[in-house]
Amino acid sequence: MQKENKMGVMPIPRLVLSMSIPIMISMLVQSMYNIVDSIFVARISESALTAASLAYSAQILQIAVAVGTGVGVNALVSRRLGAKEYQKANEAAATGLLLTLLSSLLFVLWGLLGSRAFIGMFTSDPVIRDYGTTYLRICQIYASGIFLGTFFQRILQATGRTTSSMFAQMVGAVTNLVLDPILIFGYFGFPAMGIAGAAVATIIGQWLAALAGLLLHLRYNKEVRLTFRGFRLRRENILAIYKVGLPTILTQAFGSVMVALMNKILILFSPTAVAFFGVYFKLQNFLFMPLHGLGQGSLPVISFNYGARDRARIEETIRTIVRFSLCIALIGALIFLIFPRQLLNAFSASDAMKEIGVPALRIICISFLPASVTMMIGYSHSGLGSGMVNLCATALRQCVVLLPCVLLLGRLGGIGAIWFAFWIAEGCALAFALLRLRQSLRRIRSELA
Repeated sequence: MQKENKMGVMPIPRLVLSMSIPIMISMLVQSMYNIVDSIFVARISESALTAASLAYSAQILQIAVAVGTGVGVNALVSRRLGAKEYQKANEAAATGLLLTLLSSLLFVLWGLLGSRAFIGMFTSDPVIRDYGTTYLRICQIYASGIFLGTFFQRILQATGRTTSSMFAQMVGAVTNLVLDPILIFGYFGFPAMGIAGAAVATIIGQWLAALAGLLLHLRYNKEVRLTFRGFRLRRENILAIYKVGLPTILTQAFGSVMVALMNKILILFSPTAVAFFGVYFKLQNFLFMPLHGLGQGSLPVISFNYGARDRARIEETIRTIVRFSLCIALIGALIFLIFPRQLLNAFSASDAMKEIGVPALRIICISFLPASVTMMIGYSHSGLGSGMVNLCATALRQCVVLLPCVLLLGRLGGIGAIWFAFWIAEGCALAFALLRLRQSLRRIRSELA
């Protein structure tokens, strides 16, 4: 139990880094292959890049359900390990695996029945519609790979084995990076599959990551045993998983809604604006992956110490991740501020895209600082067993405040004014998160006194 016990005894800054850095690395690599996908797809045509941007909002929803379910399982398993309820931890893991498989089937059906209709909601251009349908259908029909991969990564993280989780995720990411140009352009004797090749490379990577996660779990994860012998699907386990997982799903789903509605707004200006926003969102995700890695690495630490009733370690963990997150956000903001043109050039950006994108990146990047603090407060509350703070803060950041401000500023000042809406939305979300953090700390001090 040495690996599991470190969450209760190791100094917090070192513990947070040891838990988070492997997750950060794996998530950066995973985000990198989304960026590389777009770089190679952009070389097909700008229409192909626009199509991939439209399909990406559906992929975000897929990832939201997979990650949300995994986060719920992670929090429940970690909390039960912290309370030394080992049999209940095994039961929670088995319940999570069943829920993961059932969730993935919904996206398989979507891929079979609804891909063309979804892309058709955003464009009537037949070229963009065909590209988007092809790409999305492949990614959805074989979606079970990303669900299983995410599940095994979260089970490894729940016991403190973030390095194993990193390795499993990197197997998929590196596979995708290697296969992208081969399958898109037809190198080494393979047929040139175009945008379908990008989707196939993604799917192969996801399934290999799932296989690697399964093998690492079986080899190293002795604290949690996945078995259905004598298993009962208990209502309390499902509710406990989705008490954290459902708000996390909804939280990440707001990203899908935001991207979809932003695309609807931006396409009124030009398809180039949609293509730019797709590029921006993947660049922003690349920056935010270390933040998500930091939050996910701290989540089992907070859950474990909440189960062990150690208030001091919970509070120190929250302070530590807020400080680290601000440093990461500042570095990212400076990169976007200083090198916006170079970032866009990597995607074969036209002059029209750079005219829209360079000032947009410089404006939006200021909002990364308040966003980083809001995200850490949300992850802290998920570790305490409640995802509602994360849900509400994300709703403010990405929909409730952001989209009305985008519409208003777009009408008043055109496309150049739209990007200031991110400042307003992030400021409102931060104010809400700080208020809830203050209330939660008071409750913890009373509960664990």
